[in-house]
Amino acid sequence: MSIPFVNSIASWVFKMRIQQIELFLKYPHEVQNELLMSLTQKAKDTEFGQLNGFKGIVSYSRFSDSVPISTYEDYAGMIERARKGEINIFWPNPIKWFAKSSGTTNSKSKFIPVSQDALDDCHYAASKDLIALYLNNNPESKLFDGQSLRLGGSKELYEENGTVFGDLSAILIDNLPLWAEFKSTPSSKVSLMSDWNVKLQAIVDETINDNVTSLAGVPSWMLVMLNHVLQTSGKNHLLEVWPNLEVYFHGGVSFQPYKTQYQNLVPNSGFKYYEIYNASEGFFAIQDQNDSSDLLLMLDYGIFYEFIPMSTFGTKSQKIIPLHEVELNKNYALVISTNSGLWRYLIGDTVRFTSLSPYRIRVTGRTKHHINAFGEELIIENADHALKKTCSETGAELVDYTAAPIFMEGKEKGAHEWLIEFKTPPKNMDDFVFLFDNALKSVNSDYEAKRANNMTLNPPVVHQGRIGLFQDWLASKNKLGGQHKVPRLSNSRDYLEELKAMN
Repeated sequence: MSIPFVNSIASWVFKMRIQQIELFLKYPHEVQNELLMSLTQKAKDTEFGQLNGFKGIVSYSRFSDSVPISTYEDYAGMIERARKGEINIFWPNPIKWFAKSSGTTNSKSKFIPVSQDALDDCHYAASKDLIALYLNNNPESKLFDGQSLRLGGSKELYEENGTVFGDLSAILIDNLPLWAEFKSTPSSKVSLMSDWNVKLQAIVDETINDNVTSLAGVPSWMLVMLNHVLQTSGKNHLLEVWPNLEVYFHGGVSFQPYKTQYQNLVPNSGFKYYEIYNASEGFFAIQDQNDSSDLLLMLDYGIFYEFIPMSTFGTKSQKIIPLHEVELNKNYALVISTNSGLWRYLIGDTVRFTSLSPYRIRVTGRTKHHINAFGEELIIENADHALKKTCSETGAELVDYTAAPIFMEGKEKGAHEWLIEFKTPPKNMDDFVFLFDNALKSVNSDYEAKRANNMTLNPPVVHQGRIGLFQDWLASKNKLGGQHKVPRLSNSRDYLEELKAMN
């Protein structure tokens, strides 16, 4: 099949999709309401649908009155039954695939149902939309002249009782439609290798001579792989390896702490960075503009959205609101109802809206991964921004980090304790800590108030982690590679103490 023919067919398909996207941009609330009615009607005869009166749901208010907010713990029993082959529990179609959650480093695993509906109408639809939006913004692109280098999870798939579980990335790769497989590298055989270190070299060996035009993967792990490419090739930057490289599609963790390192790897001001927001539970948002960190909330993927203002989250006055009630620049916990049968499910992520027409968001962190031991409400977005600014000011380069409170004892005030692994350490750690403290104050007024005159909080305590610390820690948890993430902020000291012990 010739490249010009592929390009012309792809362009036609993607232009058609842009017209559909424009529909939900124009009528967001109508699209979401229609979707909710469709989901509940489809699941009305399931065990969950009958228990929660889906047949009588004719409006959002009826839905919110009938269906309780849920967490994974609420679903665990039903999911275990579904994994053993029972059907029609929370979704009418049989569910074969379960994504073993890699968004947490807890020893307890989560198995998120992934229906065929979600694969087709959410995850793969999003992959097409990502390309459609990118090409719409960059008509001169030569994306299809080469291949996309994807870096997925490092786990294999495991079958039990006729159902299959594994990393979401492994499930997606195993089910790739022909159009996606045709332009992807490395091969599925290499992508699904379980040993991260063996897989790393195999990816480099297989792709180093390909015409790679795009990259896709989690920034922290992609950085490890790309540095390995340069080490193997002996080249100074990636454009010497792949001269037609034009875009990096990234998600999973914040890109802010890593951007400078990527700009050094690809010294081309025209190189594009496109962010996505996806998870085992669904694909939620896509960057729809060049040179923007705002993500367009995708409203027609079989996911109905609700939000809990973090100002009331977990309190007696907690309030759940639909999309049309959200406000700009407020922090919300995300609640979803999906075409895999998760109903009013609290995913654990927090977002804030940067635009209401259309609805664009930024991911701000996790409901559990923040520090609020002293009323400072420090979220991951604050930490990432402050670290990026401080690294820029000091010439440091970051690999990963985690932080936890130092709790008050006796007359001692509290503080935040940070463990940071650097690729390039700051020349003067005291200067780094001083600038970092000020950067945190500049992005978080609650932190600034607690730090005023050391009123509640003493200055942060920062330890330098040895090279490879976080990778070794993840390996000790059997969570090395691809999609796994370090818990960056916590109100507990458990993660920090484990890492300090290994340091």
